[in-house]
Amino acid sequence: MIKLGMIGMSEGNAHPYSWSAIVNGQFDAAEITRIGYPAVAAYLQANKETLGLPQARVTHVWAQEREIATSIAQAAGIEHIAGSLEEMAGKVDAVLLCRDDPEQHVAMAAPFLEAGVPLFIDKPLAATAADLDWFATQAGKGRFFMSCSSMRYAGECRALRQELPHLGPVQLITAVGKKDWIKYGVHMLEAVFAVIGEIRVRSVLNTGDAGREIVTLEFVNGSKATLHLFMDIAPTFQVSVFGKNGWRMAEIKNSYAMFRDNIIEFVRSVEEGRPRIAFEETKRIMNILIAAQESRAGGGIKIMTD
Repeated sequence: MIKLGMIGMSEGNAHPYSWSAIVNGQFDAAEITRIGYPAVAAYLQANKETLGLPQARVTHVWAQEREIATSIAQAAGIEHIAGSLEEMAGKVDAVLLCRDDPEQHVAMAAPFLEAGVPLFIDKPLAATAADLDWFATQAGKGRFFMSCSSMRYAGECRALRQELPHLGPVQLITAVGKKDWIKYGVHMLEAVFAVIGEIRVRSVLNTGDAGREIVTLEFVNGSKATLHLFMDIAPTFQVSVFGKNGWRMAEIKNSYAMFRDNIIEFVRSVEEGRPRIAFEETKRIMNILIAAQESRAGGGIKIMTD
């Protein structure tokens, strides 16, 4: 049995609750609803037959306030509340760092990487070149960590990828989502690459504004993608692919399934002794995320990435 530690939580991110419940196979719907996530309680209830991973259990939790850690523990049947990150590092086999505030990731990852504890880091891994360089140094030392958006495992994206041979040569990909670029632009990037594969990006151009991002990617094969991420639109995550012979669209709705597959992939990584996502893949996506910020800050300049 793999003993997992859970680190939570950042504002608006319910992953410490939902991911712990998915692993442990139990949840307190009333507590999850009380702290403001009724939709999480609803999808856990709808999928209760598939909750629980037999090879792993979240045994420890830490949060910036003990009250938060106590709530997470109650909500998912976690036995132990750690007093510090360092304490947790000595008690578990691997850790889920389920915070999506990347400015905290270096400080929170360091105790586990230094102790040799395998670590999953919620998206995005980093939002600055300096932090990304720090993680690159850790990867170069052979430190075990894995980071991605769960959109990488969205069944809707996999189904769309199956359709690509029927569309002819891909000309354009569009992706639309809600919320901010740093925390949710990574969702759009992972969704696009989940569909089309790891095609290299030649340039990144952001002609939008803060809260109304319009990012254009030019790929080395000549195709393009536009990513639209707006704060004030109806909630949606969708990807469309346009080829010479046809087009298809995927609307990504099944959060539970992609979360569960993401967790399973990390647990498999721990079992196999190596991350199942190469750091270079994550680094490439983070570089695009950061380049889009730089492009907007520079007044819509084109950033060359290849």
